[in-house]
Amino acid sequence: MRFTKMEGLGNDYIYVNCMEGRPGDLPALAARLSDRHFGVGADGLICIGPGRGGDFSMEMYNADGSRGAMCGNGIRCVGKYVYEKGLTRKTCLTIDTDAGPRGLELQVRRGAVEQVAVDMGPAEVAPPVEAEALGERYRVIPVRLGNPHGVIFCASPEEVPLDRVGPVLEGHPALGERSNIEFVSCPGREELVLRVWERGSGLTLACGTGACAAFAAARRLGRCGAAVKARLPGGALALEQRGGHIWMTGPARRVFEGEVEEISPP
Repeated sequence: MRFTKMEGLGNDYIYVNCMEGRPGDLPALAARLSDRHFGVGADGLICIGPGRGGDFSMEMYNADGSRGAMCGNGIRCVGKYVYEKGLTRKTCLTIDTDAGPRGLELQVRRGAVEQVAVDMGPAEVAPPVEAEALGERYRVIPVRLGNPHGVIFCASPEEVPLDRVGPVLEGHPALGERSNIEFVSCPGREELVLRVWERGSGLTLACGTGACAAFAAARRLGRCGAAVKARLPGGALALEQRGGHIWMTGPARRVFEGEVEEISPP
C-alpha cells in the first residue's frame, strides 16, 4: 500500500489515496501504522476519497484507531495532497468530512501549496463545567467544532502536567463524552498560547480544531479580538472570525512517500 506522510505544525498523519478503493479495517490499520515504534509513526491516518457533494472526502482516524469527525491540520494537508498529486487544479475546494463540508483556499506558489485557509464552520460554546483531575479542580468550557473540546484558561500552559492531567480530563464525565483538552493563555488580545491533549492520540504538537475551540471560548469571554495568532508547540496558526464562521490559515508539508506491506501487531 502506497502512502504519503504529511504534517501541519508537527501534527502528522499518514495519507492514503482511496479514490478507487480503500483498505479494509481502517481502524486497525490506523492503529498499526500510527505506532511510532512498530509502524510508520503518526498522530493518525487520513483517507482521501471521492466527494459526496464536495470535491473530495476525508476520513480520519486517530492513532488508537478511533474515528475523528474533523482535523484542522489534517485537512490542510488534504488540500496540498490533491493539488500537488494532480487530482485537481482548483485552488478553492470543498472537502466532505464527518463534521460536514469544509471549504479550503489554497495558496499556491510555483506549483506548490504553501498555506491553506480552512473554513472551520461555526463553534458551539457551552457554559463552563467543573472537573477534577489529580487533586486539582478545573473550570472547563465545552466547545464543539466538529470534535468535542474542553478549554481551560490558565496562566502558563507549558507548566501544566498535560501528559498526566490530559487522560483524566479527556474522559471526565462532566464533559459528557471523550474530548480534546486545551490549556490556554491569552498574553494579548491578538495572541493565544495553548497546548493540547488530543483524544485518541495524546500529546500533539498542534491541533487545528483545538486552536479554533480555544479561540471561540476566548471570544465568548471577551479575552481576544476577531483575529489572533494561536501559538502551539509546533508553530502558529492564524485564526479569524468571518461572520459566524472561524477561518484558520496555516502551513502544510509533505514529509515523505512510502510503501508498506501488512503490518502485524507487535
